[in-house]
Amino acid sequence: DVSSPKHGKVDPDNMPHVGGNMWAGGTGGRDTAGLGGKGGPYRLDAGHRVYQVSQAEKDAVPEEVKRAAREMAEKAFKQRLKEIQMSEHDASTYERFSGAVRRQVQSLRVILDNLQ
Repeated sequence: DVSSPKHGKVDPDNMPHVGGNMWAGGTGGRDTAGLGGKGGPYRLDAGHRVYQVSQAEKDAVPEEVKRAAREMAEKAFKQRLKEIQMSEHDASTYERFSGAVRRQVQSLRVILDNLQ
């Protein structure tokens, strides 16, 4: 069961973590920032293979936990904008321009990775 969203502990060795309720950047778990899990406050990619929980499990997360996760994500987003000295308007403008060329940038990254 999910209880309350949190960032989670950071693994200094960046080992892959699957499931559970402890590690930031893990996959398929609960309550912590990561990928493929349920009840976490925001997505956090540590570069590992993603294990996905079912949509039914995600849908079963209580509304108060979803609300707390959204609030925590919004707070983290605003803090990050402050750290990089960017306003919400700047972020919106950046996202608009970035979104327009996202596919092309991804294609270029693939090409450059293959050349390396």
